[in-house]
Amino acid sequence: MKITDVETIIVRQPGGITLIGDGTQDTCIILVHTDAGITGAAEVDSAPYVLKSIIEMPASHQACQGLRDLVVGEDPFDVEKIWNKMYEFAYYHGRAAAVIHAMSGIDNAIWDIMGKATGLPCHKLLGGAYRSEIPAYISILMPSTVEEVKALVAHHMKEGYCGIKFGWGNLGQNINKDIELVKAAREALGPDKILMIDIAMAWNDYKVALKACKEFEKYNVYWVEEPFRVDREKDFVKLRDNTSLNISTGEEFFSFEEFRSYIDSGACDIIQPDISRCGGLTVARKVRDYAYPKGVRVVPHNFKSGLLLSATLQFIATIPNALFLEYCGQETVLSRNLIKDPIEAVNGTVKIPTKPGMGFELEWDTINKYRVD
Repeated sequence: MKITDVETIIVRQPGGITLIGDGTQDTCIILVHTDAGITGAAEVDSAPYVLKSIIEMPASHQACQGLRDLVVGEDPFDVEKIWNKMYEFAYYHGRAAAVIHAMSGIDNAIWDIMGKATGLPCHKLLGGAYRSEIPAYISILMPSTVEEVKALVAHHMKEGYCGIKFGWGNLGQNINKDIELVKAAREALGPDKILMIDIAMAWNDYKVALKACKEFEKYNVYWVEEPFRVDREKDFVKLRDNTSLNISTGEEFFSFEEFRSYIDSGACDIIQPDISRCGGLTVARKVRDYAYPKGVRVVPHNFKSGLLLSATLQFIATIPNALFLEYCGQETVLSRNLIKDPIEAVNGTVKIPTKPGMGFELEWDTINKYRVD
């Protein structure tokens, strides 16, 4: 079996994009076709038009090639070889950020091919499943008022989720406002549900961050996510050493070396690879295997449509000490409707897909309705 083509499809919600932290407003779907008639599919949480260029660009020279040209003709079962080839020959424009994101999409689509070719769900190819289902927490944007916080908690928690994560919005702009909103969230949740806060790298002053975390301790916040920009690893270490809260990060990492550095330095309690950004399942499984013996929990980032959700569940099935699933609570025309049989949480629990490959089937009516490329 050989790869014959790589196709990039951009879908976008009608009416334009709102500049909020909601990645479900558009997306990039990558299809990897083979001469065996098997097509692998994956979604990437990145900049769709940039990804399309990276994949389809004509070569400039040996170390500056488009990813499609690099993988056509390869056997998809040579997945490690393909990953390294993309990394090596996209050297001029690659090694980080959007090129790794594009590589992640191709890599995940190749894993989808391997699963479909063998008739196995991807988690069987990744080492096997530790579980058949996983508790889910609902992940939503932080609103601006106490009343909105309480209303969102009441709306979502009736579905039985194990907890809720509020993130982005106006968090990190004013410490007193942050504390007020966190207090309201805990009061609305009650004492038994998990509360997580995603600061979205918005804290600039370490002392403000430490003061806020000390206040959050009063409200039993389970973790604070991305308190600083991820290039401030030393501040992550200091903050973790001086608060009882768990510190989490990793969705912005695009190399195994970043994950290893944060784990080895004690910069985080929980690591959060996004399999559509970190280098795909080929890299994510290495992060899993490195973190587990170090006692660092792996909770993948997942804030996109059902494609990424299904792929993330394949990975979660293989994590020995998995805690729970991030279930995106944003409701757009794309977030639930790009796959047939959308994955739902039932009483706060989500089942691991068992169909071959990533376990989803694309909903072409929706894709063709909203595609813009």
